[in-house]
Amino acid sequence: MNSLRFSFLILTATAVFSQGLDPKALLKQPPNEWPTYNGDYSGRRYSTLDQINAANVQNLSLAWAARFTANTPGGVTIKSTPLLVNDVLYFTAPNHVWAVDVRTGRTLWHYQYPPNTGSTIGNRGVGMYENWLFFESPDSHLVSLDARTGKERWKVQIADPKLDYTSTVAPVVIGNHIVVGIGGDHLDNPGFVQSFDPETGKLQWKWFTTPRKGEPGIETWPDEYAAAHGTGQAWMPGTYDPDLNLYYVGTGNPNPVMAEKSRKGDDLFTCSIVAINPDTGKMAWYYQVSPHDVHDWDASETPVLIDGVIDGKPRKLLAQASRNGYYFLLDRTNGQHLVTEPLIDTLNWAKGLNANGQPIPNPEKYPSTDGVLVSPSSNGATNWPPPSFDLETGLLYVGTSRSFSMFYLTDTDDRPEGWGGLDRTVNSDVGALVAIDYKTGKQVWRHDWPTGNGVVPMLSTAGKLLFTSNNNYLIAFDPYKGKILWHTALTGTPTNPPITYMIDGKQYLLIAAGDTMFSFALN
Repeated sequence: MNSLRFSFLILTATAVFSQGLDPKALLKQPPNEWPTYNGDYSGRRYSTLDQINAANVQNLSLAWAARFTANTPGGVTIKSTPLLVNDVLYFTAPNHVWAVDVRTGRTLWHYQYPPNTGSTIGNRGVGMYENWLFFESPDSHLVSLDARTGKERWKVQIADPKLDYTSTVAPVVIGNHIVVGIGGDHLDNPGFVQSFDPETGKLQWKWFTTPRKGEPGIETWPDEYAAAHGTGQAWMPGTYDPDLNLYYVGTGNPNPVMAEKSRKGDDLFTCSIVAINPDTGKMAWYYQVSPHDVHDWDASETPVLIDGVIDGKPRKLLAQASRNGYYFLLDRTNGQHLVTEPLIDTLNWAKGLNANGQPIPNPEKYPSTDGVLVSPSSNGATNWPPPSFDLETGLLYVGTSRSFSMFYLTDTDDRPEGWGGLDRTVNSDVGALVAIDYKTGKQVWRHDWPTGNGVVPMLSTAGKLLFTSNNNYLIAFDPYKGKILWHTALTGTPTNPPITYMIDGKQYLLIAAGDTMFSFALN
């Protein structure tokens, strides 16, 4: 490359980086950007782009592929959703952040966090505020980088890594709040959601997922000790309604896991969808999808925000396909329950629904020393891979699993700790992609996978397409009827959802599989 060309590229990159993220992009996603984990605040993972559509999707071909390596034991696995801002892709793997040219896949910079003993199970990505990036490190620090250079600005501890917390959440940027959660449920650690100042890293507020003395919900625990050690980690990004100024996030399962002897009661606010004011950290409302969970079924799955019509009236809605095997529809202004329907037809752990639409646990399906057969398995009827809601079809697309586990109780002490049981899946995963009518919770169509994991992530578009993956295939469906329209093989198995965007007047589809990023466009 001649010196003039090289200088031009450097000047161009500098100009792009200097622009930063326009806060308006978080409120209304531009066609040439993907500025937050779900693309926008709603969690719908729906794109209004239609250049790639049902009529021409067969002409999709590879635009570029780029492999990303690092000095990391076991290599790199990209489980994050990339952000795209000003023609630059930002994505993570545990301990690593990359900035990449969206047109070529060329690395612009690579940041590596110092070696540590934190859990490297995965990382969901970065959040962005102006020219600053934010991500969680495996040893439970929130780290801020300069998006232009990858240089570290500051880092603050969000949890004690010695307590076996896991830090995988993609931070959500709301105004001048960097909202993060935390994972880990092995040692009865307190769960919480926190907000930090983007300029200084100073803690703005901290909301615990289980109540303390004198707080509402404490009556659902036998004592203060059980509540304080009840966990309920918020380990996935939430969604946000700017009109209501409410942040919606799902909380994890209670501890001890599977051993419920020391925590009789509903165990609030675990396994719940909660609405939090991002300016104050105060909870506005909650809805518990699994009272007194004993099967490790957190409610961390994406709360999808839908502006719909119920009984002829416009309603601000929230839908969740939950790990416990049920679909829930709520009024997101106040948490009022509207619909509960099964996601899978093998459910056997509940005796029915109560007046508030919550499943009523059947004690005969609690883990026991002899073992008990339960569906879904501990992995759930669905899990963290994000669903998608199509504005045109009115359907929510969810990856599901119709599997069973034997649940065993192993800790019979009066004060069990951490994992008080174990589970063993007793049949192979029977997975399906299901399309759900958001108003009723009823399935409109279902595609059964012959092999592979059925709990897979989704992206729908105005081009009358639904994109997902299974095994090492990227697949496009007709979102109306569930017919496969196109597929291609990748060199690895995707562990994150695809995204789509327009660059230079051309629509692209991007997905990572293993350590490689693949970009597709119409040929």
